[in-house]
Amino acid sequence: MSVDSPRRNVHYLKGLWLHFGDWRGSRPFWAGLLTMLGGVPIVYLPYADLAIGQLTVQMATTAGSGSLVIGVLLVTLGLTMWFQPIVRVFAGVAAIVLALLSIPMSNLGGFLVGLLLALLGAALSIAWAPGEPGHPST
Repeated sequence: MSVDSPRRNVHYLKGLWLHFGDWRGSRPFWAGLLTMLGGVPIVYLPYADLAIGQLTVQMATTAGSGSLVIGVLLVTLGLTMWFQPIVRVFAGVAAIVLALLSIPMSNLGGFLVGLLLALLGAALSIAWAPGEPGHPST
C-alpha cells in the first residue's frame, strides 16, 4: 500500500458524491424519497403488534390488503419519480389519490404520518421542473 492510496480513496469518494449530486439534481429526488417513506407506515402499521408491558395491541383491519396495495404502490411511484422523471406529474397525481385513499383504508393513512409524507412527496413531484442544462443549481 503506497502513501498516495488514502488520497486516491478520498478523491474517488468525492467524485462519487459529486456524481450522486448530479444524479439527484436531475430528477425529483426528495419527492420520490418522501413518497416512498410515506408508503412504509401505511404498509407496516396495519400488520404491526404493539406490546405495552403484558398488553399486546394489534391493529387488525378488514382492509389490510388495501393497506398493502396502497403502500406498495406509493413505494413504486416514488421509484418511478426517481428513475422516470418524465412521468413525475402522473406519479404525483397518482400518489395524491393513493394517499387520500389511505385515510379510510389504512388507519387514517398510517396514523397521518404516511399520509402527510406521501402528500408532501407528491406535491413536490408535481411542482418539480428540470433545470437548464449547464446551470450551476442543477
